Amino acid sequence: MPSAFKNVTILLPAMDETYSLKQTVDIIAGTNQKEDLAEFIFLLCDRTGEETRKTAEELVKKYENRIPMYIHNQGLPFVGGAIREGINLAKGSHVVMMSSDLETDPRVIKEFVRLAKKYPKRIITATRWKKGGGFEHYNKVKLVCNLIFERMIGLFYFTLLSDLTYAYRIFPTDLMRKIRWEELRHPFFLETALKPLRLGVKFIEIPGHWTARTEGESQNSFFANFKYFRTAWHNRFLKKEQILL
Repeated sequence: MPSAFKNVTILLPAMDETYSLKQTVDIIAGTNQKEDLAEFIFLLCDRTGEETRKTAEELVKKYENRIPMYIHNQGLPFVGGAIREGINLAKGSHVVMMSSDLETDPRVIKEFVRLAKKYPKRIITATRWKKGGGFEHYNKVKLVCNLIFERMIGLFYFTLLSDLTYAYRIFPTDLMRKIRWEELRHPFFLETALKPLRLGVKFIEIPGHWTARTEGESQNSFFANFKYFRTAWHNRFLKKEQILL
């Protein structure tokens, strides 16, 4: 893993986001120092809408003389596959996993970077369950289920981390490339916490405020969340040599 933070690659999978994708990029670019941002990689697929692709192309052109931005057409399916490919493409010493729909507050990146500079070997992860974080317009049934699940998995893994499923983290890139990832769909977000935990990697949690998307549709149905239980059970009993490549 890196002995120091150099810069960060921002991975942005996008399906049907336009103004929220633009706002995400503009906020990150406007609240972080240029030298801290290695690149943005827009992870698009054959289902990505024409307007979303056009927005990504406009952002590449807008920032072409300031911050490197690339469009990658993913080969592996689903959001987990997109992020896995993005990790392998990343040039930064660290990599951020987040969304393009403003459900992950882009202003948090500045704090991610600050802490990654101080603790470059740790994973910095956002939590919605601690003071300063929270939920806005979140389905109440899902909220209760999420809380129960988080507490159950925390006990199962002997960890005090409060938000294992939130897809908002900054990782050392080298660490992510050493791990044998298996998930392709949304349970990949949980996998990115569980496998490092099994390896003994240290985490730092900071507050993050979740806000429901205002454009496009979620690609993760309510019942699909139950697949997270299988992911949690499977990873709990893996040996170190099964986790690492």
